[in-house]
Amino acid sequence: MNKSEQKRFDELYHKHLRALKLRGMSDKTIDAYSRALRRISAWFDCCPDHLEAEQLAGYFAELVESHSWSTVKLDRCGLQFFYQHVLGRDWQWVEMIRAPKIRSLPDILSIAEIERLIGAARKLRYRVFVLTTYSMGLRLGETLALEVGDIDAVRRQVHIRRGKGHKDRLVPLPDLTCRALRALWSRHRHPRLLFPNASGSMETIRQASGHMDRGGVQAAMKKMLADCGIKKSLHSHLASFLRHSPARTGFKPAPHPGAAGTRQPHHHCALRPTDPND
Repeated sequence: MNKSEQKRFDELYHKHLRALKLRGMSDKTIDAYSRALRRISAWFDCCPDHLEAEQLAGYFAELVESHSWSTVKLDRCGLQFFYQHVLGRDWQWVEMIRAPKIRSLPDILSIAEIERLIGAARKLRYRVFVLTTYSMGLRLGETLALEVGDIDAVRRQVHIRRGKGHKDRLVPLPDLTCRALRALWSRHRHPRLLFPNASGSMETIRQASGHMDRGGVQAAMKKMLADCGIKKSLHSHLASFLRHSPARTGFKPAPHPGAAGTRQPHHHCALRPTDPND
């Protein structure tokens, strides 16, 4: 696009980002809705504020052929937001983009498969990650974001902050998971995070500013599945099949010397050990 067109696009794009932030959209939504604006601008090589309905229909027809329906829906919602909240125009052509309704059942893992999956973890942090996600029914991002202050070991519950829909909730904390989290924290002793970025020395990990990399965790879980020989078709959100797996409360994996050990559950399982050698 020419300079004047690019300047107009940059101004509208900035307004788009600002409107998304002011309406409290999540980082993922902001990323998806802004990507939708960039994609259609690159396709037509112009600012998308003057596109006709026929052009938009042709664009989405091509998008359906090259991208998944989830991407198409996100782009439609992103452009709808742009037209309504940035351009101040009515969205007249939303009905032309209607994704097919597909109701599929997720593949889930049996208790025996969960045991094999945890046993295949070669590092304590991944073993505890899978156990925590499975036993408490968490999403991948919710497990990664857990902090020391979220664990109430006395009441046996965990405060999940800003989950789906930006909602907080309390979930039960199983004894085994409490002891595993305590053992993991005893290794790195990060002042805030339970799953800090594990790159570098122990001192570097202790000072990490963020949690473990999401992509790294997904890659590790895929490898664990391959090592276990589990052939089930699992989609990109790898933690969801753990949440949907049945009978979580009855799960008793083989103890790991670095995690659960052979100790019996304490009535008050403090996450921070009072004895440095504990």
